[in-house]
Amino acid sequence: MSSYAQNHPNLILTKKGVQSMRAELGRAPLFDETFQTVKVQVDDEIEQGIDVPVPKDMAGGYTHERHKANFFAMQKAGVLFQITQDVKYAEYIRDMLLAYAEIYPTLGKHPEERSYARGKFFWQCLNDANWLVYTSQAYDCIYDWLDKKTVKRLNEDLFRPYAEYISIENPQFFNRIHNHSTWGNAAVGMIGLVMGDEELVKWALYGLDVKVPGDIVRDNDGGAIRLEGQDEAGFFAQLNHAFSPDGYYTEGPYYQRYAMYPFLIFAQGLTNMEPELEILKYRNGLLIKAVDALINQTNTAGEFFPINDAQKGMSLSSRELVNAVSMAYFYGGNDPQLLSIIKNQGRVPLNDSGLGAAKAIAEGKAKPYQYKSMELTDGANGDEGAIGIIRNGDITLMMKYAKHGMGHGHFDRLGFLLYNGADEVIQDYGSARWVNIDHKDGGGYLKENSSWAKETIAHNTLVIDKDSHFDGNVKDADKTSGTPYYFNAENSQVQIVSAKELNAYPDISMQRTMAVLDIDELENPLIVDLFSAQAPTGTRYDLPMYYMGELMSSNQKFQTNNELAPMGKESGYQHLWLEGQADLNGEMFSMTWFNKKNFYTVTSTFQEGDKALLTRIGANDPNFNLRRDPGLIQRRTGGNTLFASLYETHGMYSYSDEIPINSFTSISGLKVLHQSDKYVIIQFGLKTGEKYQFAFSLVNDSEVAKHTVQIDNSSMTWTGVYDFKKIDK
Repeated sequence: MSSYAQNHPNLILTKKGVQSMRAELGRAPLFDETFQTVKVQVDDEIEQGIDVPVPKDMAGGYTHERHKANFFAMQKAGVLFQITQDVKYAEYIRDMLLAYAEIYPTLGKHPEERSYARGKFFWQCLNDANWLVYTSQAYDCIYDWLDKKTVKRLNEDLFRPYAEYISIENPQFFNRIHNHSTWGNAAVGMIGLVMGDEELVKWALYGLDVKVPGDIVRDNDGGAIRLEGQDEAGFFAQLNHAFSPDGYYTEGPYYQRYAMYPFLIFAQGLTNMEPELEILKYRNGLLIKAVDALINQTNTAGEFFPINDAQKGMSLSSRELVNAVSMAYFYGGNDPQLLSIIKNQGRVPLNDSGLGAAKAIAEGKAKPYQYKSMELTDGANGDEGAIGIIRNGDITLMMKYAKHGMGHGHFDRLGFLLYNGADEVIQDYGSARWVNIDHKDGGGYLKENSSWAKETIAHNTLVIDKDSHFDGNVKDADKTSGTPYYFNAENSQVQIVSAKELNAYPDISMQRTMAVLDIDELENPLIVDLFSAQAPTGTRYDLPMYYMGELMSSNQKFQTNNELAPMGKESGYQHLWLEGQADLNGEMFSMTWFNKKNFYTVTSTFQEGDKALLTRIGANDPNFNLRRDPGLIQRRTGGNTLFASLYETHGMYSYSDEIPINSFTSISGLKVLHQSDKYVIIQFGLKTGEKYQFAFSLVNDSEVAKHTVQIDNSSMTWTGVYDFKKIDK
């Protein structure tokens, strides 16, 4: 047995930290409040008694939720034992673990057969790994208190077999580059640290020298078990391949949030027990950077952007981020901006980092977090796409041109979402799933997640010939990424993100350029959206936009459909009702909608033959699994083309006074002055008489390059990638 096994508690609680917690109780209000809340929770669990049922249910069912509640309660009880030294908490953990040791040898695989890696206590090994990550902390807290006979029994009858089950017995789960494996690696490594089992720690850090069974190549979400070119596994491999140097996680923020707990809690244990690894300094402090990257992938309410498979509403208040932000503060240089987030979270982890943050807040050190516009690169080397985030006041724009995101990715290259404060203006659907709600297929992903939520038509990006990007093939999508072209947020008056997608469709290139502009005459920033495509003549384009709220008016005459029919048979179209359509005419298209308290208007150019389609999600959905959200599609047939639009936030409505203010758009005109494979130039006018011109180079991103473009009988010249200016009335 390694020497570190003799120094408990030091997996997540150092002796010095425990002493400080005892001494500081009553002096750091946020820590005190958390302590009292946890104490009430655990005392209530002890009062209810121990229940270790035979597993049978999926997520949301009783046995699943009971085993989940057990590991949370044990982890909290362990911390309470260390702080209070009240043996009732140690006895509760001991008796619970002995009950698990009694039942474990009698269990086969979970009776629910859906998972590519079935668990024992839960329907999938992922949840078993969750159990072991939390339970190892509880075990660590009572390890020295237990008699040697009990320790021997628990090690031999429960923990070592359990660690072997989720590793060498399920290498398709353990040896991946995926959030599932992060939990598996952390679970095996942490229990290895507690027991002093160096073999388990080695497996966790460096993976197994075991081949995955040949008939298991994909998980339940379509993700590859072994990535192309992957020649390593384990915790270090996760750190090397799942994150970009900026801390962006390739599966997206929802799953990064979920994975940050095992990443950081295992890192904390390694920092305490194997400090020579310097794990928190690995890859230039990657794990701390990852917390900052996550914080910046939120709206003003702290809710994560719902890209890829994500349930909306997940936020910085999640238990994973409560631990992560305090750890980032404690181990990452005591950034006072993080304290404002911790303060808003309303609780701290009961460990060294939580106490440190709570003390600093009590001392008045918190400063507001400054959210910034930024581009977060994707890929291990930061050269496989990115997401661009632009912020201006309450307006937040995010455009996605990152990697696919493996099995949890969506086919939405060059898609975007738009927020006004915490409110969605133009939404990403997120995933089709009701997490832990048993009514909805046991809380797992619904079949509509693949048939709708992942398809391109479900997103705000270009669909060609009614087919999803990469023909909906995850393996093909994983091979490439979007191509960042230009990101500039240095001038707060003109912030621009532009990216290309060259692989989503054969022989077709796409480029989207979005700008957030401060214009003196407008009350809010204006968003310019220029989507160009180079494609053969006769190509059919659909550009959807999923707006949130109620349609107010349009300058077009829509014909409503009294008899609804699905818009297609596949690629997501089978889930869309066509509620109305208009043949576009006049000088431009304009539509205004209302949501919460503000008005929004989209203004677009069009070509002869274009149509505007009003849609509603929900066709071919017999179990009502999908939300009935509205959408707008601009449809066009042609060759090389440009979709040009403006998104304007304006006015407000007072519900108490029933008074609308500035409810009509300020845009009087929009036209394309030039479009080619090299340049796009648009001009728009305001009702106050002002006119503005925006020009952009699609092929030369040099800030010193000079450009000249002929427009009718005159020419326009500028230096740099773009030119934005007010022109004479």
